[in-house]
Amino acid sequence: MKLRISVTAFLLSILSYFSPATVSAQIVTVGQDSVPVVIASPDTAQKRFFLSTWDKPAKAALFSAVIPGAGQVYNKAYWKVPIIYATGAVLGYFLIDNNKNYQDFRQALILRNRDSSDVYVNSRIYGVYSPQNGVLTQRGTENLRYSRDFYRRNRDLTIMLSVLAWGLNVAEAYVHAHLKDFDISEDLSLQVQPGLIPAQGNPYSMAPGVTLVLYSNSK
Repeated sequence: MKLRISVTAFLLSILSYFSPATVSAQIVTVGQDSVPVVIASPDTAQKRFFLSTWDKPAKAALFSAVIPGAGQVYNKAYWKVPIIYATGAVLGYFLIDNNKNYQDFRQALILRNRDSSDVYVNSRIYGVYSPQNGVLTQRGTENLRYSRDFYRRNRDLTIMLSVLAWGLNVAEAYVHAHLKDFDISEDLSLQVQPGLIPAQGNPYSMAPGVTLVLYSNSK
């Protein structure tokens, strides 16, 4: 009987060690000479959500990374949200416009190289892109190629600016959340104190200097 109880206690202790939930142990004894038995019971505390362990700057950065402007709302800087979405709208317009023009000139160049004598195709590509007799025919094709490369370059640049704007949105939310914890009250004072500065090129040598200390008068 004692051996069976000891094995049961050993197995319960192993399960409680590997269990992901937090458990508490309860010792039960019956009689004077009985063997103590450890009975595991689940703790009332449940597993917390992973964001509950993050600080405010990390949460703000995550929110802005998932939804631009959400970190600014979390920081209660609501006036920044229209600026973020106005920037996104402008970049989105140029991205769509440049990509559309790039695709048009790309298709026109493909058709021109396929058959430069096609009347229907050439009637839709006029002006400096029109094929004419002699040297001007090559000039029109070169203009098509230049315009294709121009709008492709602008489209790629707009994509890079969009990624940069998204990164700035995340960084701004993160920095603002940090700055909100700084003491910027009127009780702050700047004090000049003497100090020692490591000498250049020799970390073991010190030189006299001046340090600026920012402290709060309320403390």
